[in-house]
Amino acid sequence: MFDSLSERLDGVFKKFKGKGKLNETNIEDGLREVRLALLEADVHFRVVKKFISEIKQRALGSEVMESLTPGQQVVKIVNEELVALMGSSNEDLELETGGVSSIMLVGLQGAGKTTSAGKLSLHLRKKGRKPYLVPADIYRPAAVEQLKKVGTEVGIPVFPSEKGDKPESICKKAFEAASAADCDVVIFDTAGRLQADEEMMDELVRIKNMLKPSEILLVADAMTGQEALKVAQTFDEALDITGIVLSKADGDARGGAALSMKAVTGKPVKLMGVGEKMSALELFHPERMASRILGMGDTLSFIEKAQETVDEQKALEMEKKLKKNQFTLEDFKDQLVQVRKMGSIKDIMGMLPGMNNKAMKQLDIDDKELIKVEAIINSMTKKERINHNIINGSRRRRIAGGSGTRVQDVNQLLKNYNQTMKMMKKFNKKGMMKSLGRGALPF
Repeated sequence: MFDSLSERLDGVFKKFKGKGKLNETNIEDGLREVRLALLEADVHFRVVKKFISEIKQRALGSEVMESLTPGQQVVKIVNEELVALMGSSNEDLELETGGVSSIMLVGLQGAGKTTSAGKLSLHLRKKGRKPYLVPADIYRPAAVEQLKKVGTEVGIPVFPSEKGDKPESICKKAFEAASAADCDVVIFDTAGRLQADEEMMDELVRIKNMLKPSEILLVADAMTGQEALKVAQTFDEALDITGIVLSKADGDARGGAALSMKAVTGKPVKLMGVGEKMSALELFHPERMASRILGMGDTLSFIEKAQETVDEQKALEMEKKLKKNQFTLEDFKDQLVQVRKMGSIKDIMGMLPGMNNKAMKQLDIDDKELIKVEAIINSMTKKERINHNIINGSRRRRIAGGSGTRVQDVNQLLKNYNQTMKMMKKFNKKGMMKSLGRGALPF
């Protein structure tokens, strides 16, 4: 998401930065390109108009005109206005602390409500809550079974809804069952339609009035662009939603819906789905998203992902091994596993400063290579993993055959490993190991 927008904005800002002094004509020309980039990214035209107006007013003021680095000041202004546009800061879910909270997930059919319900339940469990899933969609074929399957996958209890029951009855019984099971957050996966209709909204209003939920979250498909804004407005007018979950944000969406949601509905994007895995749900941080869009990276999200996936004890052991130059191929494999837990290499690299869309295209990144490396190491004997120097020609042929790879692939892995070890030795000699940080990836 935002790839093409980031690339366009990067081109505009390079022009700004290339000038020692900016005048009104330079700024007008640049903002015209920004306007076109936003419109092409599917940002609502009214939102674009207001956004450009705010930037122009500040850009023509003294903070740019009298600055020694006017181009940098314009980028700073755009960054600040982007953050303000998306909501200034992350707004977390507002849940009860003493009793049982309820969350209604609403939205059109196919928006990703059921998958989002599973992701949300896992997200809440990581925060120490005890979630309970409720399939309240009795209309879509296999909807109940789908949520049960999702619940089994993430290890979250699911209410055994019966197709003959009415949604209101299911919700009432499920809330009582959740309380009895000592669960403190009940997530209701409500029915969707191919389009919002009066009958659907009436049903949701009745459920809302009965449950009085802590949160009513609209699950909006990021791939639908401007249509998502119309859907959001319709649901907000009927239900007064409390926030938005942006699903499929990892796809080829142009990103305009995410930028426009807060401005159009007044309700914040609270969460976004960033992959197919059940763990691929992130809090929506406007300031971090603005940094990603402008090619500044997202270091905080990178650190959080690392903290979630890195085993602290293993990290301590790894640090000791690195300092003593005892880092084996077995350790190398363990680090690969840690990286894969964090997500795709492209997503991880995209969080680093300077890794904009253009820079990413120049890198030949393929997650399958990590799987290949892991397979090669798994085909080695324990002695070979501990001491790679014993891996001669015949052993390399055996390892390649056992892993379904080529001898050249085995040679490349060993070459990369040796280069990594040489780099680690240099860090040790210069006393720079501490700067790598505990549990840092050695490649």
